[in-house]
Amino acid sequence: MAAERADDGVDEAADTNRRARTAVPGTASKAPDGRAAGAEGSSDGEDAPAGDAKAAVAVDPKVAAAVAAAEAAGPQNGETVRIDSWIWSVRLVKTRSAGATACKGGHVRVNGDRVKPAHSLRVGDEVRLVHEGRERIVVVKRLIRKRVGAPVAVQCYVDNSPPPPPREAVAPAGIRDRGTGRPTKRDRRDMERLRGAGGRPGSH
Repeated sequence: MAAERADDGVDEAADTNRRARTAVPGTASKAPDGRAAGAEGSSDGEDAPAGDAKAAVAVDPKVAAAVAAAEAAGPQNGETVRIDSWIWSVRLVKTRSAGATACKGGHVRVNGDRVKPAHSLRVGDEVRLVHEGRERIVVVKRLIRKRVGAPVAVQCYVDNSPPPPPREAVAPAGIRDRGTGRPTKRDRRDMERLRGAGGRPGSH
């Protein structure tokens, strides 16, 4: 009888150890078909966080529309884009003639070199433009040849421009009423003082 009770105790201990192993987190028992237990649950929801992360990175519809519009405005069949046309298209200058004038005046550089208005632009070129008292430094991302809206324009280049000067640093321009005629010498001295040009009261 003692031997039978000892055998029963051994069997109970073995059963307890098996139950403990199956209860340890991360140890999955095998199902009859060979798959790990809980595999059905993993297919139903455990992979969801990765899918949710991908879905969260959604493209902004406005950005997508801007890119599509920029691509539609690009050259076709290997055509080139002139620098004066491009800086006007991406709204760096207000008119195409202003872009041509800036090029002729030496205010536009591509990859460090001064260029003429007809210079052919390529993706990756660095464009430096000095216009209206501010320097713009941009890298070409897309080639377009017609003027587009501001949300589309910013998708066509990488803006590396320095920040614009503060408003306080911009000298106020002299404003005169219509019909007052040409400014007198005294008026010019007053305007020079406002601009910080060194004019002194009473100097002739």
